[in-house]
Amino acid sequence: MARKLEDVEEEALELKLDDRAALAEKLLSSLEGISEVENERLWLAEAERRLLEIQSGQVEMLPGEEVLRRATAEIS
Repeated sequence: MARKLEDVEEEALELKLDDRAALAEKLLSSLEGISEVENERLWLAEAERRLLEIQSGQVEMLPGEEVLRRATAEIS
């Protein structure tokens, strides 16, 4: 039986940092062989998913300056 993406994500986020990095590298390398058409289709699907999150209020929109300020504070 196929596992839900959310279940896999949850498990993956519980891994140690090194294991998460290795998994991320493996997943990214699995995408290197996709066609340009498939790549565009995947990016369009991601953009649509993000738009729905914004429209439904699931995510908070922030001005770029605020994002930069927060990122700088996290790094410091």
